[in-house]
Amino acid sequence: MTFWLNLTAFLLVIIVNFLANALPLNGQTTGEISNRLEVLITPASFAFSIWGLIYFLLGVWVLRQAPKRRRNLPLYNETSLYFIISCILNSAWVICWHYELFMTTVVIMVGLLVTLIVLYKKLMERNAGFWDKVPFSIYLGWISVATIVNISYYLVFIGWDGWGISAPTWTVIMLVVATILAIVFRVEHADWVYPLVFVWAFFAIGVKNMEAYASVAYVAYALAAVIFIITILGRRKA
Repeated sequence: MTFWLNLTAFLLVIIVNFLANALPLNGQTTGEISNRLEVLITPASFAFSIWGLIYFLLGVWVLRQAPKRRRNLPLYNETSLYFIISCILNSAWVICWHYELFMTTVVIMVGLLVTLIVLYKKLMERNAGFWDKVPFSIYLGWISVATIVNISYYLVFIGWDGWGISAPTWTVIMLVVATILAIVFRVEHADWVYPLVFVWAFFAIGVKNMEAYASVAYVAYALAAVIFIITILGRRKA
């Protein structure tokens, strides 16, 4: 039963995300809405191709439960509820985003982040293997970045003045905070995949800002390099 519920939830996410841009939902694509406002911490469009990898790996995770001998493993029974909730939240976020309910998207995104954190902890407690953990290392990494971007978009949308601090300065501050998060996660969980998602996102943020905000781009590149080096060196020592 767990397998079929997980498969149904996964297919729901795929269908909602496909239709949202194929129709498109509310007459606009996800990217068109994202590009409407200048939010400096938003990565360049190519970065969002990571969703293809995330969905592929989630599909692999679900299909690994298909053999009858694996369907009742504690690993899947204990994570199924959280996976299903994550799929529902993912789908709800897409719908709310397309209908420009931006405050609601922030609430949903935070809920998705918390759900994935709990799911990830369950995997760690069960000492999950690489193919059971890596989909959620990448998923959680990307949602960690996406939460910051989503909140930033909403603040720009409502015209928040940043307490008088300029947008480039706020962007650098958020990049530094995100860097600390990636490094701490790497050290605490010995997970070298999660921080690499930040490297990918920071590189794309650098590309997006290189022409208009070169200083932000250089900081993004530098911090991406820092995360990458610490991740690789940490992996060698492990």
